[in-house]
Amino acid sequence: MRHRWWGLGAGLGSLAALASLLVPLRAVLAISTDALVLIVPVVLAVAVGGFVAGAVTVVAGFLVYDFFFIPPYGTLQVSSGQDWVALAVYAVVMLLVAQIVDALDVTRSEARHGREVMRQLAAVSESLVADEPVESLLRSIVATARTVFGVPGAALLQLRDGHLVVVASAGEPLTEQELARLDPASGRPVSVGPVVHDDGGLRAVALSSSGRAVAMLALRGEPEAPTEREVLTTFANDAAVALERARLREEALRAQLLEEADRFRHGLMGAVSHDLRTPLATIKVASSTLLERGASLSPPDAEELHRLIDVEADRLTRMVTNLLDLSRLEAGVLTLHREATTAGRLIDDALAAVRTSLTRQRVVVDVDPDVPTLAVDPGLMNQVLVNLLDNALRHGPPTGTVTITAARRGPDVILSISDEGPGVPEDQREAVFNRFTQFDTGGRSGLGLTIARTFVEAHGARIWCDAAPGGGARFTLTLAAAEAA
Repeated sequence: MRHRWWGLGAGLGSLAALASLLVPLRAVLAISTDALVLIVPVVLAVAVGGFVAGAVTVVAGFLVYDFFFIPPYGTLQVSSGQDWVALAVYAVVMLLVAQIVDALDVTRSEARHGREVMRQLAAVSESLVADEPVESLLRSIVATARTVFGVPGAALLQLRDGHLVVVASAGEPLTEQELARLDPASGRPVSVGPVVHDDGGLRAVALSSSGRAVAMLALRGEPEAPTEREVLTTFANDAAVALERARLREEALRAQLLEEADRFRHGLMGAVSHDLRTPLATIKVASSTLLERGASLSPPDAEELHRLIDVEADRLTRMVTNLLDLSRLEAGVLTLHREATTAGRLIDDALAAVRTSLTRQRVVVDVDPDVPTLAVDPGLMNQVLVNLLDNALRHGPPTGTVTITAARRGPDVILSISDEGPGVPEDQREAVFNRFTQFDTGGRSGLGLTIARTFVEAHGARIWCDAAPGGGARFTLTLAAAEAA
């Protein structure tokens, strides 16, 4: 309305200005020339205020043309038929000009609106095909719908327990009465196709994909352009495809997580049954022998059985500790507390934890005197060394040697644990650190090694496996010096 008044003012004002300029020249200018000049106010009025402002300017221009430029001047009388023709032609031409200019202005406005809508729809299409979470996608749909269609409110509804529930909204929320009109429980049929339903200023379109309704988009407000219904249908189709794609992606992720959990469970059962079977069998045989033949056993034999029970019980304790550590890793509650300590102290604590497993095996410790103080979490690093030592003792020969070395290399300390066992094939040296890895050749189980690598990487360091110089396997890890940390 304000543009109409501005257009009317511009048309009448320019008409008055041009008439005042043409009146002194009317004796030398032809009547047709005056009529052509007075087209300008009509065009200006239509361009600013629309057809109504242009039509009013045409009427005013007709009167001005007759009063000032058709003899006799200063009256509305017309003295000749030629002048009547001139007035009629002026009125018809001005009205045609007003209609043409108004149509061009409307077309230009619609084109601008269409370009803006297409630009926003293109941006929406890019966001809809992105891997966004469903909640973010729902908010993006309603926010874009409100912007593109210029409505005061937009809401997205989904069917939950037989009722439509608002899952995302932008702008003015839907009232209870509007929700009741859209709800299937109201008994009013709603198409599952992309058909726009108008109901008292509330437009609703079902978002469907593959013949299945996934949601409903509700807009408050009337369309701004005749083509908006088609744009809304296109937008609804794109949004439906995006929601269906997000749903399928979540289902695929859920299936992947279930598959991973199932694989984890099978791996856990396999690792636990394999790793626990040997110590449990040893404890059972030793305890049964002591119960049944304890009186007839010699003191050395009885002591050996007791030692076996003690060794295997310690091994079971370490396995349970590994499982608890693994659950901490899965829960994401692993916390690192660095303290200053020495490599010798870490090695001594780890050897004390596995002392019951040492029988005829020999442990050689070689720590360079220039090894600096370390900045590590003593508890976690002790678990790393215990797992590596237990791995070396289990896979080395009964009378073999386990070698532990520590040396400085640049800002770090390199610590290695080597055994004289069969070693690890080169193509399996990375796989031994994988969770619950168990090889058909009787190779190393990955539970303790997985935890060792995880704890080492938590320190920002790394661990790897290669061949020991004299044969067997060597596990090497880096430790940060206190000054470097």
